[in-house]
Amino acid sequence: MPNDTTILYDRYIACLNARDWERLGEFVADGAIHNGRRLGVDGYRAMLEENCRDIPDLQFNLALVVADEGHIASRIRLDCVPIGEFLGLPVNGRRVVFHEHAFYTLVAGKIAEVFSLIDKAAIEAQLGL
Repeated sequence: MPNDTTILYDRYIACLNARDWERLGEFVADGAIHNGRRLGVDGYRAMLEENCRDIPDLQFNLALVVADEGHIASRIRLDCVPIGEFLGLPVNGRRVVFHEHAFYTLVAGKIAEVFSLIDKAAIEAQLGL
């Protein structure tokens, strides 16, 4: 059964998939940190916009979400076609399927910190590397 945190997270993912960057501040805290780098909302938005330029068909598909009042853990399935190198790998327009594992800390109902891990080995295997 969904709780308030999973509902918030579903709305956040819908915002990302719609590229509704103007609403990002509803979900991301002003001082947000991503993998140890303080980005704030503007830097977080710039990171996402760059991801979407590199992967024009990028859509975040939730495979698993576990959440409580202050934390979210998710497994996100990505089935996409990066246009050039991705994570230093020569994807160059080939379709790849992989997962991102993201762990969020929420403060006052907004994402304050994210630790994100991409399954690079799955991409390498698909590329025959």
